[in-house]
Amino acid sequence: MTDTPVDGTWDLVVNTPIGKQQALLILAAQDGVLRGVARDPRDGQEYTLTDLELDGNRLRWGQSITKPMRLDITFDVTVDGEHMTGRAKAGRLPAATVSGHRIASDSPPAGE
Repeated sequence: MTDTPVDGTWDLVVNTPIGKQQALLILAAQDGVLRGVARDPRDGQEYTLTDLELDGNRLRWGQSITKPMRLDITFDVTVDGEHMTGRAKAGRLPAATVSGHRIASDSPPAGE
């Protein structure tokens, strides 16, 4: 496994029109491929991240959620050490701000 600058567990907050939504973002490089899941801290539901792309300090991914409603969301964030900031966009809804901080850097590979 080769670590990337984003490997670890991140506490993520998305400021949506219906309020703040929180998730644990678990990222890890596995066989040279960045993988990840988002976990809902309220019920433990996990959502696989798709189209993960790390370009320098810019991280992009997609994910489909079912709560609080069914949505396909794209994320575009900038990682600066232990913090990330950026935007999330779901269809025609307005973009939402995203912020997060790393809470652990030694997480197991995502999806295991």
